[in-house]
Amino acid sequence: MRVLIFLICMSLTSISLAQTNTNEKKSFIVGMTNEKIEIDGDLSETVWSTLSPAKDFIQYFPSDSLPAQAQTEIYMCTDKNNLYIGIKCYSKGSNWIVNSLRRDYRAGGADNITLLFDTFDDGTNALYFGVNPEGVRREGVISNGGNTFQDFSTSWDNKWRGEAKKYDGYYTAELEIPFSTLRYPTPSKKWGFSCYRFDSQTNEISTYSQTPRNQVVFTLAYPADMLWEEELTTKSSAVSLIPFVSSGFNKDFEDATPADEFFEAGGDVKIALTPGLNLDLTVNPDFSQVEVDEQITNLDRFEIFFPERRQFFLENADLFGQFGFSNINPFFSRRIGVGEDVRTEDLVQNRIYGGLRISGKIDADTRIGLLNMQTASSDEQGIPSINFGVAVAQRKLWTRSNIGIITVNKQAFDYEDLDTLDINRYNRMVGVDFNYATSDNTWFGKTFAHGTFSPNTSMAIAQGSTLNYNTREFGALWKHEYVDEDYNAEVGFVPRTDYFRINPVTELRYYPQNEFLNNYVYRAEADIFWRPGFGKTDHIFSVGLGGELTQRSTFQFDINHNYVYLFDPFDPTGTDSLELDAEQDFSYVSFTGQYRSDRRKVFSWSLSPYIGEYFNGWRYGTRGSFNIRYQPRGSFSLNYAVNYFDLPHLDGSRETFLISPRIDYTFSKSFFTSLFVQYNSQDDNTNINARIQWRFAPVSDLILVYTDNFLTGEVDPLDRFAFDVRTRSVVLKITYWLNL
Repeated sequence: MRVLIFLICMSLTSISLAQTNTNEKKSFIVGMTNEKIEIDGDLSETVWSTLSPAKDFIQYFPSDSLPAQAQTEIYMCTDKNNLYIGIKCYSKGSNWIVNSLRRDYRAGGADNITLLFDTFDDGTNALYFGVNPEGVRREGVISNGGNTFQDFSTSWDNKWRGEAKKYDGYYTAELEIPFSTLRYPTPSKKWGFSCYRFDSQTNEISTYSQTPRNQVVFTLAYPADMLWEEELTTKSSAVSLIPFVSSGFNKDFEDATPADEFFEAGGDVKIALTPGLNLDLTVNPDFSQVEVDEQITNLDRFEIFFPERRQFFLENADLFGQFGFSNINPFFSRRIGVGEDVRTEDLVQNRIYGGLRISGKIDADTRIGLLNMQTASSDEQGIPSINFGVAVAQRKLWTRSNIGIITVNKQAFDYEDLDTLDINRYNRMVGVDFNYATSDNTWFGKTFAHGTFSPNTSMAIAQGSTLNYNTREFGALWKHEYVDEDYNAEVGFVPRTDYFRINPVTELRYYPQNEFLNNYVYRAEADIFWRPGFGKTDHIFSVGLGGELTQRSTFQFDINHNYVYLFDPFDPTGTDSLELDAEQDFSYVSFTGQYRSDRRKVFSWSLSPYIGEYFNGWRYGTRGSFNIRYQPRGSFSLNYAVNYFDLPHLDGSRETFLISPRIDYTFSKSFFTSLFVQYNSQDDNTNINARIQWRFAPVSDLILVYTDNFLTGEVDPLDRFAFDVRTRSVVLKITYWLNL
């Protein structure tokens, strides 16, 4: 315990919170209007010519100190019910790049502009809205100050309108954002505002406020002031009903059971309790995944993380799900609605009756969250009824730091009469996180301490800290983790326990800005694990060179030294081959690389090879992708991973293959289709997922999903291969968003 206290204190005292942002803040005024604005992308209304725009954008790429070549003007006004935004984006031509007409597009490699609104002006959280030259929209949230790419999420959806028009040398856009979709204090005099734009023709990324290249482009550390001509007093209260109906069938051909037909109805209710606090209710939620998980080649000894895709859990996911680290996460919502079948010991879906979530701000500096979900029992599968409860509170400190507290409770009911697999009557977790960042983001990081409780088990601790130093020429990271052997966060994601880890990283950064090379980085990293009472169990030492070419290609080359001690037998090929014996160690050297071509091109590709020693032998392989864009309707992509293993303990070599072609085609901004095929030799499985989505009204969809799983592998010594259907399902789901 003394060691943990020392580590926490070291993390807290290693940072100077007195650092200030020396950039002069920009500002602009949000005007008033009584004029009716037609959202058609044409800035023909009189009010646009009377407003002073946010302008004079600065380059972020290829430089961060020059005026943008492709300038942008942004105008804003309000009629007390809506925020109206007019945008004019100049360029040197009219050859705009648009990947598809699907909403929530990816920004890189295409033309678009994104606006960030820090409505509480706290430098910590923001909503963003984006549009491209075809009028395709996206929206989402920024959390924890936007310090890293993990702080950017597309999970938030709401009702708003936007259109765009293309002209010779520029495009314009109009947005209408109802105040009922936003959360902000009343009265409001000032919001924080940031904006960034990708322009493919000048090969430029630009920002409204000057943002250093060593920061991520969506950081909230360099905001402008968005001033209201008249105080904003409109209440953001609203009630939304989101009913759904779903129907379909599932058929298991391997078990030769009758098709399981289903019909479900339920829905969500969203109620704005205050301008900053929201209540979400769900009854008989339909948590069927209409987005399939992307498979990976698993060569790891520990559980693999797959992200949450169910809509109810995605909103405000940063408030509930960003405690700890990604690999020491005390609350992982994907655990809810999953139980273990005592007959097969497989994880199966567990029906959810309903639940509620209260989340948001109760004042300018305090966020709270309360989540409660109730699942059903299953006598046949030996699954008890379980209640999941989560409570969080987060308080802003200083300029851009905060402290948060989280408690998680998993409580089983009526389990005494079930034939369960060693289930705990309850599992509880309590923890505290401190996220820190200076005003200019030169220093940022976090430290946390969590404890778990279960019957007949005393409190077990997990603790971790990071400290980042980030300047234009130099970057450094210190990270350490400790997880007790008995730490058991049953509603979290913690794939490994009983270890102490350190992970320091250093970078030297250079910006030659010549015609070929824009920037490059020398990087050194160590990742070392120890087991208490045993000693070192794993390490990876890496040194490498990476960078970005002027034409937006990126590269990375690393030399790695690995050390692994096996406590349990392990198959390093992931092919159900002969395992390596436990209680022996391995030390080996490998070369890894990565290259990604310019995504602005019609054809783009990436490559990540592995060449070198591997456990007691050798491994050769690569993963990568190919992408062909048929603008603006969609793309064809092919992801792949191929590995060849030559290990002395095996009789012959082994190979793994993962091939995933995908076709995305958008007929319009409201009608999307996709076909996704995945062949994975590790599972002898081919998955086919076809999806049709019609957005017949704002945030209202009809979705049809067809899924097939086939056995595709060697079935006998004559090298014959099977292609037999395993499971098949069809799901039709309709959701409708109704504002009252």
